[in-house]
Amino acid sequence: MLAGTAPRPRETTVYRSATAGVVAAALLAISACSSSSSSSSSSPSASASPTVTGTVTVFAAASLKGTFTQLGKMFEDAHPGTKVVFNFGGSDTLAASIVNGAPADVFASASPATMKTVTDKGGAVGTPTVFVSNQLEIAVQPGNPMHVTTLQNLANPSVKVVLCAKTVPCGAAAQTALAAGNVTVTPVSYEQDVTAALTKVELKEADAGLVYRTDVKSAGGKADGVTFPESACAINKYPIAPLTHAPNAAGASAFVALVRSPEGQKVLTDAGFLSPTASPSASPSTCPSTSASPSPTSS
Repeated sequence: MLAGTAPRPRETTVYRSATAGVVAAALLAISACSSSSSSSSSSPSASASPTVTGTVTVFAAASLKGTFTQLGKMFEDAHPGTKVVFNFGGSDTLAASIVNGAPADVFASASPATMKTVTDKGGAVGTPTVFVSNQLEIAVQPGNPMHVTTLQNLANPSVKVVLCAKTVPCGAAAQTALAAGNVTVTPVSYEQDVTAALTKVELKEADAGLVYRTDVKSAGGKADGVTFPESACAINKYPIAPLTHAPNAAGASAFVALVRSPEGQKVLTDAGFLSPTASPSASPSTCPSTSASPSPTSS
């Protein structure tokens, strides 16, 4: 072998070793990139579960204004970027609006009868769920200057009484309670929702009004409340449901879930609402037959 030819095999060996090292490093880099890419692609998939965005429109009974406003803020905090828009009013008016095509995602009514207006037209998804109950009280001016202590006192012509319209759940409940006490009242006005009825008392335009206990509690001292046993004949159940033509179906489901959650229920019970199956202890021995299935929308 010639002396000058001996190093070539070693050079080839070194070259091949270096090449192998470069290839190995490249494979490791490719593997790392592939792993990173795979991890990156799986991340969006994990976060691709349905998320709630946009505006959620809720039609709700006027008596829910305080609690649902609070729940709306909780919802927006839990789902950044969302906005909850409310339409509060008499349940019968809201139900009619929904049936006539008003865009809404959720309906929370103050009675099963007004919810039935919507479900009969196929306007609700699934079966509405009763999420709370409510009971009437007599709202009087602070200090109760007319000394109203019983339902029968409302029959006194010197006591100016305000009631909800008979087609509104609070009005239907009032009629049932009055029938239970065999009391006839000539009100100074019939109001389209319970908030308007309470306002009449707060403004001293009426001495007393039949409203929900939750409304008296929310009055913050602008009105006092008088309990009466006949109210046990007129417990209102509040159903809620996402709507069939909801522009934001995911938002509708999420809002209903919040209302029914332990957190949502605490907000409602703290405001004075009763549990969905509440059974008052001070119940009259007899109630009018209409109380078994009140029909606020019947004429």
